[in-house]
Amino acid sequence: MAKAHRRFYLSTFTKYCIALILASAWLVFSIRLSLPWEHDLADLIGTPLALFILIFVAYIPGLMNMFVVVTMISDRRPHRHTLENYPPVSVLVACYNEGEHIRDTLISLSKESYSGKLEIIVIDDGSRDNSLAIARATAAELQRANVRIRVLSMKKNGGKAAALNYGLARSSSELIVTVDDDTRLNRSALSCIVERFISDPPGTVAVAGTVFVGNAHKNLLCQMQKWDYFHSIAAVKRMQSMYHGTLVAQGAFSLYTRRVLQSVGGWPECIGEDIVLTWSILAQGHRVGYCESSIVFTNVPETIKQFARQRQRWSRGLVEAFHRHWRLLFRRRLTTIFIWWNLLFLPMDVAYTFAFIPGVILALFGYYHIAGPMTLIMLPAALLCHFMMFRLQARLLNRHEMSMEHRWRGLFLFATSYSMLLQPVCVWGYIQEIFKMRKTWGTK
Repeated sequence: MAKAHRRFYLSTFTKYCIALILASAWLVFSIRLSLPWEHDLADLIGTPLALFILIFVAYIPGLMNMFVVVTMISDRRPHRHTLENYPPVSVLVACYNEGEHIRDTLISLSKESYSGKLEIIVIDDGSRDNSLAIARATAAELQRANVRIRVLSMKKNGGKAAALNYGLARSSSELIVTVDDDTRLNRSALSCIVERFISDPPGTVAVAGTVFVGNAHKNLLCQMQKWDYFHSIAAVKRMQSMYHGTLVAQGAFSLYTRRVLQSVGGWPECIGEDIVLTWSILAQGHRVGYCESSIVFTNVPETIKQFARQRQRWSRGLVEAFHRHWRLLFRRRLTTIFIWWNLLFLPMDVAYTFAFIPGVILALFGYYHIAGPMTLIMLPAALLCHFMMFRLQARLLNRHEMSMEHRWRGLFLFATSYSMLLQPVCVWGYIQEIFKMRKTWGTK
């Protein structure tokens, strides 16, 4: 009898090593190719500053992009098993001044195809609009046999972490899912994220879902953010989960076990509660997964001011995470490299803001010392990275009978101008956290 052919298999560690070797080879190639650029720039501004600019504007981003590309090429998602009996789930929705969106969020939850018992708990965090009244009226309207909706009210605004902990203490299920108050779920989102949790390797105690933009039609800023979520954020989470450690189980849509939430003391009182919580979980040695098929749609900021406040909050959350969990930099795990990458974001953002952006402006007047023809040698890795991201994400949407509306003007602006808006905002967020400036919940 003929022997069955086994599929060619590479271990996760082997894939990790291959990605690191090829990314390092690309780094060496980039350095050798850019030596004339480095010499010219050093003659102009000095060797230390020239090296700082090249390392954090060109070399490190190129290495990261190539690592992502190789990882995505070799990624084979583990099979997600359907279940005979789905466990009860408690969904926490912290709500603050979202009267415009909370009804849509609850309707999307009520339409979920999840076959297990569903407990939905809305925690109104002292909203000053009509969020509480709308949530109560919608909850009464949508109750059904296996879906119980409760609306809790906090007497005064205590922040998102306080609201989630308040809901956690009053929930009943072992599996806890968080959903933002302006987020709408794809019909199978809850089923997929629970299946991924059950199917993932031992030690998995949390799973991040996939968040796409639901209001991309509003304006060009929203369109640019759509590509950021579709390309960069989702691809990075996918890469991190392959190496057993997604670094952010985002509050917009993630699953946790009650036991791990209780072991870390719930959501921490800080501005970046989701990233600090995730790093607390990783610090205990647990695994955080990612479900690419569990899709939700969130409303992103529609004005520059709202966008700036959101991304400043994310940057401050990163600083908070390092302040509390800097020891993760020295853990012997595959994901430690991504902790170091996060540490490098600060100098990269600084170099981009104070060197590359002025260099682009100078190039418009014929001075190509920083942004010029030699800059183009770094583009292939970035373009290949975005191409791979697009192919993988488009294939994912096709499996769910969904399509990506291509607004190419938004894609062009994302590729050419988005970083010029994003990086300076991030730098200001770092400054705010370092100097302990006032913190607020929300982006509006």
